[in-house]
Amino acid sequence: MKTVYVDNNATTKVAPEVVEAMLPYFSDFYGNPSSMHFFGGQVQKSVNEAREQVADFLGADPSEIVFTSCGTESDNAAIFGTLDSNPEKRHFITSRVEHPAVMNIPTVLSRKGYRTTEISVDREGRLDLDELKESITDQTVLVSIMYANNETGVLFPIEGIGEIVKSRGIPFHTDAVQAAGKLSLNMKKSTVDLLSISGHKLHAPKGVGVLYIRKGTKFSPFMIGGHQEKGRRGGTENVPYIIGLGKACELAKKHLEDENTRVRALRDYLESKILEKIPNTLINGDRNHRLPNTLSVSFEYVEGESILLLLSDMGICASSGSACTSGSLEPSHVLRAMGVPFTAAHGSIRFSLSVYNTKEEMDHIIEHLPPVIQRLRDISPFWKDYLKSQKKG
Repeated sequence: MKTVYVDNNATTKVAPEVVEAMLPYFSDFYGNPSSMHFFGGQVQKSVNEAREQVADFLGADPSEIVFTSCGTESDNAAIFGTLDSNPEKRHFITSRVEHPAVMNIPTVLSRKGYRTTEISVDREGRLDLDELKESITDQTVLVSIMYANNETGVLFPIEGIGEIVKSRGIPFHTDAVQAAGKLSLNMKKSTVDLLSISGHKLHAPKGVGVLYIRKGTKFSPFMIGGHQEKGRRGGTENVPYIIGLGKACELAKKHLEDENTRVRALRDYLESKILEKIPNTLINGDRNHRLPNTLSVSFEYVEGESILLLLSDMGICASSGSACTSGSLEPSHVLRAMGVPFTAAHGSIRFSLSVYNTKEEMDHIIEHLPPVIQRLRDISPFWKDYLKSQKKG
């Protein structure tokens, strides 16, 4: 069966060049980079080179790069590390549409006496900047707003947000896990103080990430241990994965134009054909300001979980914008925050492409998706009610 993988916002294929770069560090160069002998020293040199590759990719200084285990750790380290460094302030600001790595933190903070403000979004998923301005107080310790939404691909005006935040002298963190590799990032020209990325979202392996910390930003280590990462993250370095992430960042920088031209064109082609062939279909999010690879689409009067299962039977791997895949009957918190109608929110599907996707694969989806939606609507009582209401109208 032909496999069409369009779930790249969940995880990506590890690039063959990345695998090749990693392999020697599982066998030939297995030394601990903290060791004093030459065998460990040559590994440390490779880690330093990977750090330079990541820094070049982010437009940062190598000293500002801290290797972590994943995007979730980077987010947690950024938030708790900043809060611990500024104990006199007890107010945290984020948005209502964050990834769970940030979204679930306010529950923990509330038990520690912190107050959190979650900024709302409009029907297109755009952040309310006026609400952000009004929410900042003298007690605000950190603002954490994602760069790009993982479900809809909607981009937030990060530099504009940063200007608002920095004018009040407050640190600014962004979860750039979905943006990295799809957009050009330049920390030297940015208002961002802390930024998180994850390797497995840009064709590196799972289990490695980065936290960028701007020079001069107050930060307490989240992982306590040895002297690794200049004391900012304890634990022996995951050398093969760090090498892989460095290579992936080098490749991602080369592929940026392809992401924003060919991949974007494939996404737009898929979107136009879906809208043409399937009635009662909604595109979720701001179509003018979103990631080039992401399409969030809602099919009214059907369940997203059923769509995914039937597509999977045909070799098409996508994901749902609904939490029903985890056993919940509630649609995703992102779609609820956007006010997507109930009849559409449950039938939300996310297609997320990569540089490895082709037009033939888009045609494969277009061939099989309309019959799937029609089959599910034929057995949906909500669809039947809708058709009856149309006849009466």
